[in-house]
Amino acid sequence: MATGIKDKVAIIGMGCTKFGERWDMGGEELMVEAFTECLDDAGIDRNEIQAAWLGTCYDEINVGKSALALSMTLRLPFIPVTRTENFCASGTEAFRGAVYAVASGAYDTCLALGVEKLKDTGFGGLPSMVGSNIGSLHWLCNPNMTAPGAFAQLASAYTAKHNVQDHDLKRAMAQVSVKSHANGVLNPKAHLRKAVTIDQVMAAPIIAHPLGLFDCCGVSDGSACAIVTTVERAKDMGIKNPITVKGLQLALSSGEEMGYNDWDGDHFMTTNRCSTKVYEEAGITNPREEISMMELHDCFSITELVTYEDLHISERGNAWRDVMDGFYNRDGKIPAQVDGGLKCFGHPIGASGLRMLYEMYLQLNGRAGERQLENPRYGLTHNLGGFPAMNVCSIAIIGEYE
Repeated sequence: MATGIKDKVAIIGMGCTKFGERWDMGGEELMVEAFTECLDDAGIDRNEIQAAWLGTCYDEINVGKSALALSMTLRLPFIPVTRTENFCASGTEAFRGAVYAVASGAYDTCLALGVEKLKDTGFGGLPSMVGSNIGSLHWLCNPNMTAPGAFAQLASAYTAKHNVQDHDLKRAMAQVSVKSHANGVLNPKAHLRKAVTIDQVMAAPIIAHPLGLFDCCGVSDGSACAIVTTVERAKDMGIKNPITVKGLQLALSSGEEMGYNDWDGDHFMTTNRCSTKVYEEAGITNPREEISMMELHDCFSITELVTYEDLHISERGNAWRDVMDGFYNRDGKIPAQVDGGLKCFGHPIGASGLRMLYEMYLQLNGRAGERQLENPRYGLTHNLGGFPAMNVCSIAIIGEYE
C-alpha cells in the first residue's frame, strides 16, 4: 500500500543564481553558478552524486533539449541524467525525479537543477509554443488567446461567481503585488527590487482588463538546484534536524474543465485536488493553521489570489478579504511570496520551482537574512503551468524532520 514520501528524503544543499537580465552569462554559466553554491552548501564532492535531473521548458533557445547539457556543463561523473519538461512545473519535476529516486532506494544522493535563459529571445514575452504539443493544442483550440487574456477571464469569472465588485477585486490584486514587491526589496537575488504602492498599481496601464502592468510577472534568466539524500545519510553527515520533504504531488488537467459544465472558470481544478492530496501525504489537516509560509505561482495577481482558495486556506469567495486584511503579508498569519515571488524574480520557467524551494529551505534553516521569518515549521511551494482550463499543478511541502 502506498504511504507517500513524508520524511523519507532530506535536502542537504541548495543553490540559486541572481535572477534578471543576465546578459553576462549563458545558460551553462547560470547552471554552474547555482550548482557551485549548492555543492558548497551540501559539503559533498560532485562524485558523490549518483543521478541527476535537469528541468527546462523551451528547446529553441536556452541549453538545448538534451540532458547532456547538465552532465557536460557540470562534469558529472558518467551518471544517469534525465531532462524533464512539464511547462511551468519543469523545475519541480526535476526535483520530483530526484526525490522519488532517493525515496525508492535506487540512489543515495541525487541532484535536481532547473534553468531557463529567456531574455536571449530578444523580446519581452515568452517564446512561441507553436512547435510543442501543448502549443499546438493551444493554437488549435484558442488561436487568439494570450496569457494575460486567459487569466483576465479568470478574474472576470471570479467576480461573477462570488459577487465581488470589480473595484474590490482590482484593489485586492494590487495589494497582492504591493506585498510581493515589498518582500522583493529585501532579496539581493531578485530581478525587481522596488517597492510600489496600491495607488501606483491601480493607476498602471491595463494589459487585459482587469489585469494591469503590475499584475503580470516579468521574464528573466535564472537557475536553481537542490541535492537530496536519505535522512539516514543526512544525519550521518552531522545534520541534526535535516529539512525533509513532507509531501510532493502533481495534478494535470484531464479535459474535464472544458468538457463539462461543472466548472465556472473561477478557480483551478488541478490545484484544488493536488492540495488535498499533498496535505494528506504530509499529515496536515488544517492548512490555515499549520502552513507557516508559501511561495505560489503568481504569474498574475489573480492566480495567486485564487490559489489561496484552491489551497483550502481562504474560504471560497473570501480570499480578496484575507488579502486586504493582511493575512498573507510578511507580518500576517501565512506570509506568501516571502522572497518576492515571480513578481520580483520573473519567470525563467525551468528554474522557478526550485527557486521557490530555495527560499523555503533558507527560511527553515534560519538563513534568510533580512527576510527571515520567526520559527517557520512548514513551507509550501506551488507551480501552475498552462491556462485556467488546461494546466499542470505541482505542490511541495518541506519542513524539519520529525
